[in-house]
Amino acid sequence: MFVFWLLALIVAITIHEFAHALVADRLGDPTPRSQGRLTLNPLAHLDPIGSLMMLLTRFGWGKPVQFDPFNLANPRRDAALISLAGPVSNLLLATLLSLVIRLAPYALGTHSALGLEVALTPFIFLNVSLAIFNLIPIHPLDGGKIAVGFLPKDLAQEWDQVMSRYGTLILILLIFPLFGASPITHLLLPAIQAILKLLL
Repeated sequence: MFVFWLLALIVAITIHEFAHALVADRLGDPTPRSQGRLTLNPLAHLDPIGSLMMLLTRFGWGKPVQFDPFNLANPRRDAALISLAGPVSNLLLATLLSLVIRLAPYALGTHSALGLEVALTPFIFLNVSLAIFNLIPIHPLDGGKIAVGFLPKDLAQEWDQVMSRYGTLILILLIFPLFGASPITHLLLPAIQAILKLLL
């Protein structure tokens, strides 16, 4: 099971960061391509600390994809779309894998389908967890840029200033275990469980 969880971690982060790079490239910014991020090679996307946190807490991150807003036609909106691509890609992959599990009994038989479900469940869980975690609207998570991109301009500027200054501290406080579990677990678990209930 550890091997399955490790592979699931690698796949989830790789898909997530590749999606950022792909959308940035499609929106006209060559920065991710020039930095070698437009690839499905996991070595280009894994962050050591983020990967360790994912294994220990089931919440983590990959190596951030850099992009140049000056290369984007609409920097605020396009930055939000680039950021949104990561979580969306994880949810799409989780949905695809859940369809594989549901169709497996018809193609493989009940016994083999059960083994496939055991193997694929970590992939679904980690992809959903990574997506929901990154949608928290604080910097440096994807949700921070998504909020700045879609909030009204004045509110977006204020949010960006506050989150640029305090976002990392807030994130650390949310992740830090309190009375046996981190606050972020209590915050995100209901959403994660609801999605998993639909998929599994």
